[in-house]
Amino acid sequence: MDKAVRYGIIGLGVQGSMYLLKIFDKGEAKNAYVSAACDINPEKIEKVKVQTTNQDIVYFEDYKEMLDSGLCDAVLVEVPHYAHPEIVMECLKRGIHVICEKPAGVYTKQVKEMMVASEKSDALFGMMFNQRTNCTYRKMREMIMNGEIGEIQRVTWIITNWYRTQFYYDSGDWRATWDGEGGGVLFNQCPHQLDLVQWVVGMSPKSVRGFCKYGQWHDIEVEDDVTAYLEYENGATGAFITTTGEAPGTNRFEVSGTKGKLLCENGKLLFMKNAQDTKNHIKNATVTENQDNKSELIEVETDGQNPQHKGIINNFTAAIRGEEELFVKGTDGLSGVELMNAIEYSGWHDGARTMIPVDEEKYLSELNELRKTSRYKKK
Repeated sequence: MDKAVRYGIIGLGVQGSMYLLKIFDKGEAKNAYVSAACDINPEKIEKVKVQTTNQDIVYFEDYKEMLDSGLCDAVLVEVPHYAHPEIVMECLKRGIHVICEKPAGVYTKQVKEMMVASEKSDALFGMMFNQRTNCTYRKMREMIMNGEIGEIQRVTWIITNWYRTQFYYDSGDWRATWDGEGGGVLFNQCPHQLDLVQWVVGMSPKSVRGFCKYGQWHDIEVEDDVTAYLEYENGATGAFITTTGEAPGTNRFEVSGTKGKLLCENGKLLFMKNAQDTKNHIKNATVTENQDNKSELIEVETDGQNPQHKGIINNFTAAIRGEEELFVKGTDGLSGVELMNAIEYSGWHDGARTMIPVDEEKYLSELNELRKTSRYKKK
């Protein structure tokens, strides 16, 4: 493909308008431009019209009309969570390439339907997992995959710097409701971390115990405080802790292995490298502790690149043009939703041990019961 890729944006809220005004309008999207945009709210369309420098964009209030217009080679889906799979599938069946905003969906059943649609389509399907472009997380994954920290023993992520006020939650009628968003901090703030905690480590938990507090710090009906205990097939354990009600917050990602520990915090990546693999040291040492197995503290160098959203868009464009391999595939979105659903389901059942993937029919049934009494009111 020699021509520039024509993008359509569905949803002109905070995220969709950011892509248009901060990436495409600023010339950050290579070999690509926005040809069409859609939102069901005409006020949002008018707001964007007066801000964008691109006066050739054709606007729609019905996304299917936009897809059928022939104006789009690719689409960015920037709407509330429940609608992600439906719109992605409409793109795929028309042969339109599509990037889905996180999360891939609210529950695994709809996400799996989307995956089946992607297998039947020749169009590219990607996820907006922009945090995977972060040099620190890429380096962590590289070191773990290369066996530099040995066998994984523990995975811990404390991600509590999501502080939000009640004003934030009241800013949208769909926010923090079972019927509008499908969950709270797990589904809105943490999809990137729930993806990375599996992608970086290279394995997914086999079970989880989720301890969720619903409306603990805010007047909302979904979870705003979560502590999850993770168990892995190889015997490793983990903890994932998050909230939107704590200030100051912490962002500390730690992966421990038999050859050492990786610590990502405050923009730095540290490697505490053991002199010996602890599996061998525990069995063969003639000392009682680790006197002869001290660790060396190393500040790990990275390539310093962190292109984020524009990196995902530029890679997607290059993949369409046949110039690069697709960095984040749409199928990568499933594991994060599986983990979200398992933590949430366990939380609904007082922290009961829940296998991953959770029974999708049971999950959907209980979610739909919560939706019946949800405070979400469509405008």
